Amino acid sequence: MQILNKLKQLDAYPKVNEDFYSRTLSGGLITVISSVFMALLFITELRLFFYPQTTNQLVVDTARGETLTINLDITFPSLACSAFSLDALDISGEQHHDIRHNIFKKRLDPSGKEIAAPKADFINRPKIGKPLQRHGGSLEENEKYCGSCYGAEMSDDQCCNSCEDVREAYRQKGWAIGDPEIIDQCKREGFLQKIKEEDGEGCNVYGHLEVNKVAGNFHFVSVNSFQQVNMLLLGFLEFQMESFNVSHKINKLSFGDHFPGVVNPLDRVVNIQKSAHGMYQYFIKVVPTLYTDIRGHKIATNQFSVTEHFIKGGSGSRYVPGLFFIYDLSPIKVKFVEERVSFLHFLTNVCAIVGGIFTVSGIIDSFIYHGHRAIKKKVELGKLS
Repeated sequence: MQILNKLKQLDAYPKVNEDFYSRTLSGGLITVISSVFMALLFITELRLFFYPQTTNQLVVDTARGETLTINLDITFPSLACSAFSLDALDISGEQHHDIRHNIFKKRLDPSGKEIAAPKADFINRPKIGKPLQRHGGSLEENEKYCGSCYGAEMSDDQCCNSCEDVREAYRQKGWAIGDPEIIDQCKREGFLQKIKEEDGEGCNVYGHLEVNKVAGNFHFVSVNSFQQVNMLLLGFLEFQMESFNVSHKINKLSFGDHFPGVVNPLDRVVNIQKSAHGMYQYFIKVVPTLYTDIRGHKIATNQFSVTEHFIKGGSGSRYVPGLFFIYDLSPIKVKFVEERVSFLHFLTNVCAIVGGIFTVSGIIDSFIYHGHRAIKKKVELGKLS
């Protein structure tokens, strides 16, 4: 019995007889409000317990010799698909001109709707003579076709059998095609006529391209721009010079695969060119990222930040009108790891919520109760005097 009596003395929660309870309106109101707050915080904590949370850390990126995947979807409302090309180059010296692999273009009318590809008209198309051979004569029956590259041949046996082959040969030489009508392949394919027919149209470019994981850039410039001594120079047709408007909407631009929570700062960015010519530049810092989900599945991708700049065109300007994305890679990699909150951590937070709100509400109730009693006593003493 003595032991039990001593144990009673250690009771930190002494009980008060219900006859001595004093219930107030303010106490009831505080109880309701604190209960609501308690329930909301408990539900939030329960959600955090069942849904994985993401932690991150910074490490030095040691990956080398990898490729970088660029996903893009860009709309040019005032630029025809045939008027520009997508080129890429990097600091290692690798260059790609007029990229078409995994890159697709959709023609758009002035209202932004897609234009269906026209059906070939074999009846009403103009009659053109036989193709010209590289040696100058016309193509005869049972003779293999080998078109001229018009001075841009890299070897004696090189053939240019299409307008695109001639244009590519000229790009390799660093030359520009002044008048496509003097080139038999372009004339036969109606290259100039196609460009004129598309005047006033827009274009949507989408797809992805693989580049070396080093600093570089990719850009949209006139199809007649060409390379010479690592400098982009211009070879515009006259009618293109009057209408090379690179107003654009970036529907999507990312460097790698999507992962939960990623924010691509250039998505849905719109820029309208108000001058006759201009060069839009986006300077991008790519940050390698490794995302590991709750199941241990890893996504090696990238995030990026961006700064944009616009150069207004004019007579005597020494630049290439177009849309340029200049990217560099950060030496720091970000690692995201999904983790679940442990049950003990969840229990600790729930206890903290309940105890904290109960204590704070008790302090507020006590302050209101004793304040009300003090004011009431002063009022009563005032009446007696």
